[in-house]
Formats: sequence, structure tokens, C-alpha cells
Amino acid sequence: MLQTRGVTAVEELVMLAGVWAAISAYTVHFAAARPELALSNLVVGIALAVVGLCMSMAPERTGDLNLAVLLMGAWLIISPWVVVRDPGTGAILSNVITGACVCLFALIAGGLLMSKRKT
Repeated sequence: MLQTRGVTAVEELVMLAGVWAAISAYTVHFAAARPELALSNLVVGIALAVVGLCMSMAPERTGDLNLAVLLMGAWLIISPWVVVRDPGTGAILSNVITGACVCLFALIAGGLLMSKRKT
């Protein structure tokens, strides 16, 4: 049996980042000015939270979902410029930092899973 305690901790961080992405438009106060970006963040945030929850429950079976998490993190990074014309500083900072953290978490979890499989 794989020792996946570290992977589970990283996937729980993905879940928390997803929750933050979902509520960030309302806490950073750009939901009213940019509702399209708020909706994008809400959908991606809920998806990240659900995938992070599933991955933390059975990390040895869901290693392939790291690519999906990585792509969602990349979308969070580029979405302020793709979804709206003038995203604003708060929206840019929130999305870029959250997306970078999600990408980092996906890479760390994938690396930990690969190192556990080798041993």
C-alpha cells in the first residue's frame, strides 16, 4: 500500500484553493464589475474543490487528475485577460496567485505520486 499522506495534504490544499477561487470574486469585490470573471472563478473553483476532495479520498487512484488540476490552475492564471477586457488589479492578483498555487500543488502531488510508485 502506498504511503500517500503528503499527497493527501497537497490535494487538500487544492481543495482549499478551489474554495478560495470560488469565493474570491466576492471577497476581492470584483463580482459586480466583472460578472463573467466571477462566474468563471465560481465554476473553476467548485470544480477544483470537488476534484481536490476526490483526490484526497483516494490519492493512489486519482493521480491522472493532476493534469486536470494543472490545466484548471493555468486557466485561473490566464482567465482575467481572456474573459474580460480590463480585469483590474485585484482580479489579476487573486487569479494569478491562486492559479500559480494550484499549478504548484498539482506538480508537487504528481511528483510525490511518481516517487511513491518507484519505491
